[in-house]
Amino acid sequence: MRPLWALVIYIVVVFFGGALLAPWLYWLAQHFAHSVPKLAGAPFHRFVDRSFLILALAGVWPLLRALGAKSLRETGLVPPYGQSKKLFGGLLLGFISLAVVAGIVLAYGGRTLTGGASAGKIIGTVLSAAGTAAVVATLEEILFRGGVFGGLRRMFYWPLALVLSSLIYALVHFLHRADFTGTVAWYSGLELLPRLLAGFADFHALVPGFFSLTLAGVLLGLAYQRTGNLYFSIGLHAGWIFWLKLFSAFTAGVPQAAPWFWGTGKMIDGWLAFIVLVLTLAVSSCLPVLNKRPAFTISS
Repeated sequence: MRPLWALVIYIVVVFFGGALLAPWLYWLAQHFAHSVPKLAGAPFHRFVDRSFLILALAGVWPLLRALGAKSLRETGLVPPYGQSKKLFGGLLLGFISLAVVAGIVLAYGGRTLTGGASAGKIIGTVLSAAGTAAVVATLEEILFRGGVFGGLRRMFYWPLALVLSSLIYALVHFLHRADFTGTVAWYSGLELLPRLLAGFADFHALVPGFFSLTLAGVLLGLAYQRTGNLYFSIGLHAGWIFWLKLFSAFTAGVPQAAPWFWGTGKMIDGWLAFIVLVLTLAVSSCLPVLNKRPAFTISS
């Protein structure tokens, strides 16, 4: 039961600790507003999101140590030498899969391209999307696949661990944007916690959006399980994030289009993206395993 308690404590610390940490980060940003005006002007819910991420990443290694991990290799972080095929194979699959979604949506009028952007803005957005994709994909794969999936895999048979970790991944990414108005107090983050789950009360947001996020988590977890490290899943995740950023920045909704099928600016909240993710799962399952190394396995 020790591994289970370690995971429960980790989740409690991330969410409740993050809610308590967020006001302090907000006040710190206000104190240095003259140096970081953009950060200080961010809405409070952004500080709550970042607090969750900070504590989640800070707690990954203590969690895995509590679960019996003895090296970074057991989190999927092996030396990069010889891993380029996995990294770029995942990147190619992720890039193509959501490029297909974007192409179909635009071709059939589900959304439309926004005009008027200068060449400098386009280049800046592309570079920003690439940078965000690299950083976020790496951090989230360490957290959700190396940490959460790796931890659950020490308690349960790996297919069950895969489903549970994918649901946790979907839950975190499905948290509803909760705007906060008024003066930030020490308990303001705690007040936002129940409101972050408001998306589960919206059927059209829940279906298929939550299903697509869960399926994405399954795809990323399977990539880790099959290859033995995080490089393919990091590439796959990065390819997705790149397209999500560009799609949100350069497309706009069409009044007569059906967002439940085509999706919104988030892209993956429509049935079309869900169908493409299912096909991507089928394709990835048929790909050869490249230089598989032993994955971090159960130790009961």
